[in-house]
Amino acid sequence: MIYGIGIDLIEVERVKKSIEKISGFKEKIFTSKEISYCESKSRKFEHFAARFAVKEAFFKAIGTGWRNGLAFCEIEVVNDKLGKPEIQVYGKAGELFRKNKFKRVNVSISHIKEAASAVVVIET
Repeated sequence: MIYGIGIDLIEVERVKKSIEKISGFKEKIFTSKEISYCESKSRKFEHFAARFAVKEAFFKAIGTGWRNGLAFCEIEVVNDKLGKPEIQVYGKAGELFRKNKFKRVNVSISHIKEAASAVVVIET
């Protein structure tokens, strides 16, 4: 059964400016695995923006938004062997995940030079 659906769209330039100008932004928002993954890409800011969009979409799908002590870096976007994006949750986000008995999170990401988008569907 679908618990929630979230969608987000963000400008790549906005994420790029935040990473370049705000000290600690990257480490506050992204896990070390995500940072390593994005930094390895030739168009790294598209990948950072896409992961940011996934996190925003996840918060929308759980219905709480970014509050109650949840942190962006508690939601990690990883890729399976075939490159399909998946979410792993930690900390308070992980507790919320278990408390609500979420069973599956479906993720879809798209990005181009100017924008990144993500859709998250959470199932119970």
